[in-house]
Formats: sequence, structure tokens, C-alpha cells
Amino acid sequence: MAYFHRGMKVEVCSKQEGFVGSYYEGTVVAEYRINNSYAICYRNLLTEDESHALIEVVGADELRPAPPKVNMAKDDQFVPFEEADAFDNDGWWVGKISGRKGASKYNVFFDVYGVEILYPSSQLRPHLEWIGGQWVSASLSRKRVF
Repeated sequence: MAYFHRGMKVEVCSKQEGFVGSYYEGTVVAEYRINNSYAICYRNLLTEDESHALIEVVGADELRPAPPKVNMAKDDQFVPFEEADAFDNDGWWVGKISGRKGASKYNVFFDVYGVEILYPSSQLRPHLEWIGGQWVSASLSRKRVF
């Protein structure tokens, strides 16, 4: 089990209905070792009155370290059926590349919701899985460990 500490950049994997398959960026602001949970200050989510960043207590099983930045060269493009994360509605959503429009826009299909949405490449990143304490590319075309 991963250990997270105060100040660490993390992503919270949502388990709430309607948000399954999404990850939200945040920072650990407190540790509660007795029940293995952490207070997270979200980077892009606000309180209901939108006056400040949302802080929420989540279990360690809902957290992963922030993934490394993957710099994609111009010729290193997404390919059909490759898993990718799309930034939308304040979080990263896991989908599959289902098409390409022009030089820098991609259709992403979200299996869980049965919808396809067009995104600029600036809102996409290769999908990485946190497995055994290291980042592993989920893509068949990018078998790399980070």
C-alpha cells in the first residue's frame, strides 16, 4: 500500500456514481494514519459557494501519486484504441482514442458512458496505471514504465 505525506501531489480516483473513471488532482494537506485516510485539497474543484478550493477526506485506496508528465513529441501521436485521459469537467477521464480530426484533435470514446467527445491534444495525456509502486503505460503502443 502506498504511503502519502503532507504536501504530496496526488490524484483522487472517484467512486461516485457519474464520476467513475475520473481522476482529480490535489495535494495531501493532512494524514489520518489510524483509519488510513487523507485530507486532500483539490486543484480544480471548489466548495459549493465557489469561495475556495474543496478539501475532502478520502481513503488511501482512492489515491495514487500524481502521474509523471509525459511529453509527447509532434510525431508521437495517439493511435486508434489507445487508452488516453481527457481533461474535462475539472478532472481526467479515462477513454479510448476513436478517431482523429486534423493535426491535433482526437475523438475519445468513454466506454462507461457510451459517449464520444472531440478534444484538442492539449487536453489529452497517455493513460498510465499505478501498479506495484510504479507507473505503467496502459497502451499497447507505449509499453513503457515511468
